Amino acid sequence: MRLAAGFSLIDHGIVGLRTELPLAQVIVYVLATGVGMLLLTGLWTPIAGALAAAVELWCAFDQPQDSLTHILLVTLGAALALVGPGAWSVDARLFGWKRINIRNRKS
Repeated sequence: MRLAAGFSLIDHGIVGLRTELPLAQVIVYVLATGVGMLLLTGLWTPIAGALAAAVELWCAFDQPQDSLTHILLVTLGAALALVGPGAWSVDARLFGWKRINIRNRKS
């Protein structure tokens, strides 16, 4: 999930920066590229996922002709912010991998 969201955000940012844009949109595309790089490496994943969701939500309202891709990236970013980076990430190496064990409930 991290890799799909990261590559998509980097692609979205680089393609957006190839055209002449106002400063506000340039900032959004640079932010999308930076967040994509953070997600690819798995560094600060909850923060990067929340930022990815916010950036793509803004893009979905700003560019309504391509809203399905932005909505997909919003859901991926929110899911990554809630679930976390996974075992193969910089966050797991720095802070340890958190595992949630769900116990069986006895009636």
